[in-house]
Amino acid sequence: MKRNAQSSVFFLWTGGILICLLAVLLALILSSCGSGENVPITTPTVESAAPTDETGDPTGGDVGTGDPGSETSDPGTVPSAAPSTVLGETADAGQSYIDSLTFLGDSTTYGLWYYEVLTGGRNTEQVWTPASGTLTLSNYATATVEYPRPGSGNEISIQEAARQKQPEYLVITLGVNGVSFMDEETFKSCYTDLINNILEVSPNTKIICNSIYPNMPSYAYYSEINNDNITRANGWIQDVAAATGTRYADSCSVLKDESGALRAEYCNGDGLHLNADGFNAVLGYLRTHAYQ
Repeated sequence: MKRNAQSSVFFLWTGGILICLLAVLLALILSSCGSGENVPITTPTVESAAPTDETGDPTGGDVGTGDPGSETSDPGTVPSAAPSTVLGETADAGQSYIDSLTFLGDSTTYGLWYYEVLTGGRNTEQVWTPASGTLTLSNYATATVEYPRPGSGNEISIQEAARQKQPEYLVITLGVNGVSFMDEETFKSCYTDLINNILEVSPNTKIICNSIYPNMPSYAYYSEINNDNITRANGWIQDVAAATGTRYADSCSVLKDESGALRAEYCNGDGLHLNADGFNAVLGYLRTHAYQ
């Protein structure tokens, strides 16, 4: 009788232990089926930018070299390479391209008309300069240019000239007067505002921000307007072109001698302004560095 009682107690304890184990197992199963709201989810970072070279421009890397099924393996998702701000060398665009350009500038642009290097000679309507020949970048908003050509006696604002003509291409050569007194912020601000004012009334015009031309140490005001200041300002102009989506023409490169000064054979004798050969060198550069 005593042995039967002990057996009953053993089975009771065994059953109790089994029930506890089953309860613990059931609790674990239920906890693993929760909503998971507090569980962090880690996702891979997808690099969507196109490969770039050291200049930051898209390199146009091979399309479809990604893993099969990845988004980058679809050619349609790869952005096309953006055109460079600086006009690179191209095939000769010809005289017809030069004839499509309008030139806005100061006395360093006036010579295009004076030396009759453009189609039409003194009758050309491709040159916008003030009657005085002086156009300082800081005065762009109030400055006037003779329109439709130098010598016409009709002066209007730069913006109004752009509104009336709607030029296909506009080559801006400005800033040489400003390098003597304008700091970087002011220079860039005025140049940017000039571009925006033109595009406001002539949005389809393709603007080329042309470099300031070098000068010679013999120039009377070389202490204020010299090649160190000009080189620095040309860097500012390139920055403005990049920021505004316009283009920069490094035409000054064909005018420099080994020291970086204006070649004597391209100067009219005053140490600053170009002669006919100098302007033809610039036009040749623009023909072989056409707007892209």
